[in-house]
Amino acid sequence: MKILWKIEENDVKKVMKFYESNKDNPFVTFRIKKNIHKTFDEITKDLFFKAMVSCLLTTQQRSGPDSTVTKFINTKPFPVQYKECIKHKQSDIYILNILNAFNGLRRKNVITNEITTNLKKLENGLWDKVFIYINNLTSNDSAQLEKEAAKFINDNLKGFGPKQSRNLLQSLGLTQYEIPIDSRITKWLNKFGFPLELTAQALSDQNYYNLISDGFQELCKACNIKPCVMDAVIFSSYDKNWTSENVVW
Repeated sequence: MKILWKIEENDVKKVMKFYESNKDNPFVTFRIKKNIHKTFDEITKDLFFKAMVSCLLTTQQRSGPDSTVTKFINTKPFPVQYKECIKHKQSDIYILNILNAFNGLRRKNVITNEITTNLKKLENGLWDKVFIYINNLTSNDSAQLEKEAAKFINDNLKGFGPKQSRNLLQSLGLTQYEIPIDSRITKWLNKFGFPLELTAQALSDQNYYNLISDGFQELCKACNIKPCVMDAVIFSSYDKNWTSENVVW
């Protein structure tokens, strides 16, 4: 059996109207520069680790332009650095102390456990596999490769489900098609008239997530908009305070 997505003319008109009214947000401009034009720095262990920590911090926490999480992520130098973490035998205590010193962060103990667990996995041989996927995405433009990379992150890093695995890859500028479907995207899709009612609980299942992601990609394709750009348009529409200075990553 196969599901066929039928995009109607009225769907395209609604998307384009929304897109035109929100496309100039600095958050959108930044996404186009990073994910479409690929003007990002070389992806190193330090950069991947920062993106991983940042994604874990945004789970179940508000991450708008004025949020505590955004301020933490934009702190220079980044508080939880890979090169510093691997110097400490008790990296969990080191990381937890850093998070505790920054008022307003939630789930500090959980996040610390996730970071340290993933750090051990990476240092025990996972780095090599991670960079195979990174190199594949850097040199290819493929929705299927993006999906495979997201599954790898989902299956191997603690604290990463279908959404955050895509958030990690997107934040590194590696993806254009697979997007993190969060509460803002589901709210927009439900209001837009998506044929399936979306819930966060259902989206935790990889197969269901892939189904919704495929539908979103088909809608974007009909509008000639890359999914990562439409994601940025939707996300930024809920926060009008994004500037070139506070955009994350």
